[in-house]
Amino acid sequence: MAIRILLADDQTLLRATFRILIDSCTDMEVVDEAADGDTAVELTRVHRPDVVLMDIRMPGSDGLAATGAICADPNLRNTRVLVLTTFQTDEHVARALRMGASGFLGKDVSADALLDGIRTVAAGDALLSPAATRSLITRFLATPETGSGASPVDLAALTAREREITVLVAEGKSDTEIAEQLFLSPLTVRTHVQRTKTKLNARSRAQLVALAYQSGLVRPPT
Repeated sequence: MAIRILLADDQTLLRATFRILIDSCTDMEVVDEAADGDTAVELTRVHRPDVVLMDIRMPGSDGLAATGAICADPNLRNTRVLVLTTFQTDEHVARALRMGASGFLGKDVSADALLDGIRTVAAGDALLSPAATRSLITRFLATPETGSGASPVDLAALTAREREITVLVAEGKSDTEIAEQLFLSPLTVRTHVQRTKTKLNARSRAQLVALAYQSGLVRPPT
C-alpha cells in the first residue's frame, strides 16, 4: 500500500513542488494540502494519513500547535509528523519533538533525502537531521521544560535492559546496530523499544530520545 501523505506549508509553490515529487513515486501519494495549522489538524482527522509533512513557521495557527494537536489525539496514533524547517536548531523543532513529532529535516534537503525521510518516518523510525542533531540536543533537548520530560518514577519502571537499549537509541543507533552490539535479534530490540515507549508515554522514537536526555539517563555531547 502507498504511504499516504498530507502536506502542510503556507507556500503554494513549495506544496506543488512536493506534490509533484511525491506523486512521482509509486509507493507514496499526497492525500491533501493545508496552508495553516488548523487546516492541517482538520484534514489529518479527515484523511488519517501515514505522514504529515509539517512546516513549523506558518501564519496564524502554526505547525507547532498543529503538531501538538495531532500527537495528542489518540485517534491519530498511527499518523507520524515529519517537521520541515529552515532553521534546523530552532527551539520550536525541539518542542515539536517533545510533543511527539517523529523527526525533522531542513528545507534545503535533497529530493532523495526527503523521500527517504518520509519512508523512514512512515516505517516508525526516528529521523533527526545528522547535521543538526548534536546542536539540537545540546541546546534544547537536554534542558527540562515545565510539564514535560520523564520523571525518576518513569525511569524506575524500566528494566536494566530497557535502560541500556534506550541509551543506545539516544546515541542514534539503529535496531540492527543495537542488536549486533548486544547480541540480540532486531525483533527483540524493537520489542524492548516499543515497551519503553509505552512505559514513558513516548509517541515516537524521536520523543524517546528527547526523554532520555531530559531525564538525565543520557548526557548531551560535549
